Amino acid sequence: MELRVENVSKRFKNGVQALTPINLVLSQGVYGLLGPNGAGKSTLMKILTGNLEPTQGQVCYDDVSIQKNMRAYCHRIGYVPQNQGIYAQFTARQFLWYMAALKGLPKRLAREQVNGLLVTVGLEQVAGQKLGGFSGGMKQRVLIAQALLGKPEIIILDEPTAGLDPMERIHIRNFISNLASEKIILLSTHVVSDVADIAKQIILLSHGKILFQESAKDLCEKLNGHVFICHAEAKHLSQIKENYLVSSISELLGGKVRLRLIVKNDAHCPFKDKLLCSVAKTSPDLQDVYLAYLGESGRDGFSEGVSYANIPF
Repeated sequence: MELRVENVSKRFKNGVQALTPINLVLSQGVYGLLGPNGAGKSTLMKILTGNLEPTQGQVCYDDVSIQKNMRAYCHRIGYVPQNQGIYAQFTARQFLWYMAALKGLPKRLAREQVNGLLVTVGLEQVAGQKLGGFSGGMKQRVLIAQALLGKPEIIILDEPTAGLDPMERIHIRNFISNLASEKIILLSTHVVSDVADIAKQIILLSHGKILFQESAKDLCEKLNGHVFICHAEAKHLSQIKENYLVSSISELLGGKVRLRLIVKNDAHCPFKDKLLCSVAKTSPDLQDVYLAYLGESGRDGFSEGVSYANIPF
């Protein structure tokens, strides 16, 4: 089971280059697709779901081009869109039956899968209630259930936890993780915590280019020695931001702040910075990686292709 993106690019008629030629190989497990708005995530997912033709290149599943065998390929994928476009007047059970009919499932198989999936996503007790009264997390579970109809081998999720409260996010995240052993799952998000613990690889996308496709652990190791916990006077914050990327800020008593800083280059050594009251190295996390390579705006991070692994302090 292997999904390959081979030299795929996309240029729209208005001249916008959404994707430069990219290459990916996806096998069973969860892949986190990270990037700011405009990075090309949605374009890539539309190509992977067959809703958009690439300008060049091809997508192959098990060595067969999906463009040459789209009908068969569509039966092997499930898609969870970002926008919860579900019919408010349908009950959860009616909606799944409706989607099963659209997918062409025989009645016997549809009945078996609808009933089973309602149990799987924990909605069997509210299956007869209208979707209009569901919480955001419950609606998202219904959308995941419809994506699993027909037992697809590939699941593509676009911002599956957007707008959910913390407990619902955890529930959805754990459910996705449990599917990973037998399916290829691509989870697109700009929320790092959604994929930090469940993805076997992170795909970092910026301006239509893949910067990295590596495990979260390997990505974090790139920033060893570049992340610090510091304390400083709040009045110096704007000056500090000129020299470092600030990953987090916590207010303290007495006009001080606790900062998590990422050193952008070797021109600034925090141990020698008089604006910082205390400095200690700390272990990088995936949020630090995201900021380091994409910056707060998606443009101001580390230079692409430059190694910052051995900056001396």
